[in-house]
Amino acid sequence: MSVTVGDKAPAFDLPTDGGGQLKLSDMKSKAVVLFFYPKASTPGCTNEAKDFTDLAGDFEKAGAVIVGASKDSVKRQDNFKAKNGLSMALLSDEDGTLCEAYGVWVLKKNYGREYMGIERSTFVIDAKGKIAHAWRKVRVKGHAQDVLEAVRNL
Repeated sequence: MSVTVGDKAPAFDLPTDGGGQLKLSDMKSKAVVLFFYPKASTPGCTNEAKDFTDLAGDFEKAGAVIVGASKDSVKRQDNFKAKNGLSMALLSDEDGTLCEAYGVWVLKKNYGREYMGIERSTFVIDAKGKIAHAWRKVRVKGHAQDVLEAVRNL
């Protein structure tokens, strides 16, 4: 399954770093920036999360909340957040239900090897629960700024 712009965003209710729990329905009045990253504490994922953290105040002013998601355990998310001073909630989707719902659990190819993994992707969910913007196969450099511009234009 995959979601596209205009679709109703798949709901979630997942554990987060710090032992919390987060539901999409808890954030109805705001835009939600949901970014999927392959693995906590790897270089690309760290840079992406830090870029979103650096712009967190701007996203807040634009009426958006940032949420990261990966298949990492809560403990690994805790370590990732603490080590890098990240400001957003990090969802732990260990069973891959959320990744499947958004269509980001895909066959990847790297140096002739094929494997299943998370395709770095970002979705902006508007206050009505619809997918307003979607980026797939994200390149990290400048991405957070591009997402911020899209949120400002909602």
